Order: sequence, then structure tokens, then C-alpha cells
Amino acid sequence: MSVQNRKLFLRPIGFSQVGFSLVELLVGLIIGLLATLVIMQVFSVFESQKRSTSGNADAQTNGSIALHSIQRDVQMAGYGLPMPSADEDNASLNCNPLPAFDQDNDPATPDLDVDIFPLMIEDGGSADGVSDIVTVRFSRTAMGAVPVKIINAANANAAIGLAAENNIGCSDNDIVLISQGPLCRMTRIADANGDPDTLQNISLIGSTPVGAPIAIGAKIACMGDWQDYRYEVLNNQLMLNGDLVVSEVVNMQAQYGLSATANSGVVTSWVNATGTWAAPTITERNRIKAIRIAVVARNGLLEKEVVTTSCTTVQGTVNNGPCAWDDTDFSAAPVIDLSAEANWQNYRYKAFETIIPLRNMLWSKDVL
Repeated sequence: MSVQNRKLFLRPIGFSQVGFSLVELLVGLIIGLLATLVIMQVFSVFESQKRSTSGNADAQTNGSIALHSIQRDVQMAGYGLPMPSADEDNASLNCNPLPAFDQDNDPATPDLDVDIFPLMIEDGGSADGVSDIVTVRFSRTAMGAVPVKIINAANANAAIGLAAENNIGCSDNDIVLISQGPLCRMTRIADANGDPDTLQNISLIGSTPVGAPIAIGAKIACMGDWQDYRYEVLNNQLMLNGDLVVSEVVNMQAQYGLSATANSGVVTSWVNATGTWAAPTITERNRIKAIRIAVVARNGLLEKEVVTTSCTTVQGTVNNGPCAWDDTDFSAAPVIDLSAEANWQNYRYKAFETIIPLRNMLWSKDVL
């Protein structure tokens, strides 16, 4: 064997090893952790923005639905009440005092009574942030109320009923208004079929008192299914007669729009339902030509920082919450106070407002 071959044969065989060192592994782990932290931070910020955006969209939707529901019913206020007749002494809406109907015939439950006042605002006050309550009354009958004369009142509670010129537009269980000058009574029909030949006899419920204003020559008008809708905010929910309409509505404020006289349709001032206007008289009621309402909806997401501050209107109304509307050229806007809610400044709000004219004919007549 040659010397050269022996050297090759005796040369130790080397093994080449390839891989990461411990230092390289640690550096890679640190880079991966940093990338994960950045990704999670970006995801968290994006998710927060998404929740805020979707919450604002929900508040926009809730406020729009709430305002639409109220506006739809307020526009119907007074529909189905008998229109004033040519004889002002028999103008049925000249009733004084205001008649009421005890639906359960129990004086101990006046909250169930209904009357003919088409629109009422109950002021919730401004100091504690309680919302106003809006009650709307109207009929769902297609014909409205047609006043007709009573021609025989002798048997008002008898089986044959009283006799009127006709019973067109009357149905069983309709609420009726009977008026004779300023004397008025509300009651309910037991049987409107009457005499099939003359369509005259109408039976009233047995609890209807006899005597004035039920008399010959008085007017009876069937008001159909007379509705009494009560809108209020309870536990951050808009309620209609105790039923939920929409959630995350935190405040509602309303004001009457007044004309200078009953026969004018021009609104000259706006007032809260306080003082004299907490219980308007007949004369005062006839000046009410519109209502303006502000509804405040909330984004339900509680932010970590303050996102809502107090707002002062041009007329100087200080709101612990958003301003409802620009009152530069109008009477001062009502107070919106959300401070009774814990962490109220850490929520975002949407304010919706509108002016609703009371469009039914009865509001523009001087003889109401």
C-alpha cells in the first residue's frame, strides 16, 4: 500500500452538524412573542372600535324606532272625537269639566279611567333626570265620531235602549260621548243593533247614570275603540302601556307648542308641562297645536374613559347629557339630565328630536 493511500485510509472521518444554537432559539422565541403581542393589541383595538361602531348603530336604530312609534301615535291624537257642530252650545269638545269613563266601574282605580283629552304630558322633573310621560288618546274606528241627536231618552237603561236619529257608525262596546252644552258624559254601548226597522234604539251599559246630559236634543257620538296610549321610559326602556317598545332609551322630554288663540294654527311658544300646564284647562288645551319631543338613546358599551360631557343650549339650558335641539330662535329646550345613571359620562348617546303638529281638525276650531 502506498504511503499516500495509507494517509487517506488513516485520516479520521468528520461529521458536519447543522442547526440553531440556544441563543438563536431564544431570540426567535422573543421575536415570536413580540409579534403575538402586537397582533393581539391590534385585534383588541379593532374589536373595541367594532363594538363602539355597532353600539352607535344600535343606538341610532333604537332612537329612530322610538321616535317613529311616538310620532305615529301622536299624529293620531284626537281622531274619532266628534267635531264641533254649528251650534256652539252643543259643541261636544266644550265639555267642562272634562268627562271621564270608569272602565272597570271602580272609583278606587282612577288610573284605568279614560277621558277625551287627546294629548297629555306629565312632566318628570329635571333635577333627578326622570323622563316625561306622553299619553295619546284616539279612536281606531274608520268613520270617526258622528254626533246625532237623542230623540227619546226615557229608556236609556231599559232593554230597548234610548232612541237616536240613527246609530250609524256605532258598534257594541263602543265608548260614546253624550253632550248637552258643556255637560258631558262618557259611557259604553251595550247593544248598538237597535230597532232593525228604524236603526234608532241604542242600549247603554247598566252603570250609565240617568239624567242630564242624557236628554232629548242632546248629542250622542260613538267614538269606537277609544285608545289610551301611554309612553314612558322605565329602566332604560321605552314602554307603551307597560309593554317594551325598544331598549336602551334613557330619556324622553316633551313640550307643548302653543298658539296665541284657539283659532290660530301658528305656534308662538313652547312650554313644559309644569305649573299651569300640568293640568291645562279647556281654554288652555285648545291652544295646544303641536308637541316637540326629544328621545335619547344610549350605546350600551361602557367606555373606560369619559366620552360624554355636559352641554348648554343657546337659551342657557344646562344638560347633563347631549343637547336635544338648537333653541336659538325658540323657547328654551327642556332639561336632559342623565346624571342619575352611574358612570353616565362613560356612555355614548344619540339624541333624536322632532316637532309633531296635531293635525286633526278639532285643534284648529275656536269653539272646542
